[in-house]
Amino acid sequence: MSRSAHPAGPRHADVLPEGHYSAPPADLNALDPKVWARTVGRDGDGVLNVGGIPVTRLAEEFGTPAYVLDEADFRARARSWRDAFGADADVFYAGKAFLSRAVVRWLDEEGLNLDVCSGTELATALSAGMPPERIAFHGNNKSEAEIRRAVEAGVGRIVLDSFQEIVRVAHIAESLGKRQPVQIRITVGVEAHTHEFIATAHEDQKFGIPLAGGQAAEAVRRALRLDGLELIGIHSHIGSQIFDMSGFEVAAHRVVGLLREIRDEHGVELPEIDLGGGLGIAYTSDDDPREPHEIAKALTEIVTRECEAARLRTPRISVEPGRAIVGPTAFTLYEVGTVKPLEGLRTYVSVDGGMSDNIRTALYDAEYTVALVSRTSDAAPMLVRVVGKHCESGDIVVKDAFLPADLAPGDLIAVPATGAYCRSMASNYNHALRPPVVAVADGAARVIVRRETEEDLLRLDVG
Repeated sequence: MSRSAHPAGPRHADVLPEGHYSAPPADLNALDPKVWARTVGRDGDGVLNVGGIPVTRLAEEFGTPAYVLDEADFRARARSWRDAFGADADVFYAGKAFLSRAVVRWLDEEGLNLDVCSGTELATALSAGMPPERIAFHGNNKSEAEIRRAVEAGVGRIVLDSFQEIVRVAHIAESLGKRQPVQIRITVGVEAHTHEFIATAHEDQKFGIPLAGGQAAEAVRRALRLDGLELIGIHSHIGSQIFDMSGFEVAAHRVVGLLREIRDEHGVELPEIDLGGGLGIAYTSDDDPREPHEIAKALTEIVTRECEAARLRTPRISVEPGRAIVGPTAFTLYEVGTVKPLEGLRTYVSVDGGMSDNIRTALYDAEYTVALVSRTSDAAPMLVRVVGKHCESGDIVVKDAFLPADLAPGDLIAVPATGAYCRSMASNYNHALRPPVVAVADGAARVIVRRETEEDLLRLDVG
């Protein structure tokens, strides 16, 4: 790999511009275990290894950019969620974070359930052998064809998202001679993001039926009257990348309040409550996520306390971690191309991917970190912005981070915690070819989602 010299950008904290970064780390070669998969480490030559394989070998065999997924880490995280909640609760992996047939098989083998939110996610799950009774089907605008497919397959639950969908699902289930288990998704006026929550004025969104104004209670009345539906519970989801449990406490209080109203009006105690997902992970060293057993204990105590106060039997709890399982298990491997210092600002490091393989930075102002992984370096730290090769000024992968000042074209760098949403939201912008997903375990690597080819793109272009 090339080691050509180039003028370095700013290196010292006292001359750095304002930005989204902390002070340079004491050791640029160190790897924070919070943001990397569990089998990741450096070998004696300073090369990053994952699952016993050096990234230099992965780059040679599979090319870059590539999503590299630690299968052992994925399975361990899945088991930790299953074990934390135990046999008296259900863990549904949120397939929207990242879904493939290999992942479905891992989930099945580790005893997790799966939630999907499109007909094609459902098709992926069924084609990989996930038992349909362990599948939940979400979505705010399910088509009649998607609903029919789900009912015919025998999915364990359909999450109803609107008054029209209540009627639609009931009609389709009755036409097929079935009684479909359903939950009603409600919005409880709580939206949680990371370390804060706001308890009012969040009914203005496309998902769910508002609790305010008695709308959720009316949805329950309608569902209980329809022969094609078996109402098994209430579903609530309050946000994403959540670290603080306070939002869940407010949400559970309001959901249990609805369960009490249902009992008092209809004489029915619904057996399930789904508190959704959105649990946070560490993208940078500043993030401090909770462990699954802590989350399970907190949620169970919250629901139990609220039900005891309402004199209700405690329902079976469901949760839907997606990012919290797959997010930390993968990193994106890039090759460095252009290195462009801007005097007094920062150095722009261009890689062979970009917003086509990670749109989250541009879309959500998301924070990531980055490391030089093909070698170690004793060079001074320089402030960098890692950018892609797309014709877009917003094509940023990592806004501000530190890499060694001797970084050069041909080096390999990696961005951790890209297992969730990056491949799922990948695009063909500028006719980019979406990267492969390479699973590694016990010294072996295999492609579980192959890299797109020019032939794939041209095959779709029938003009």
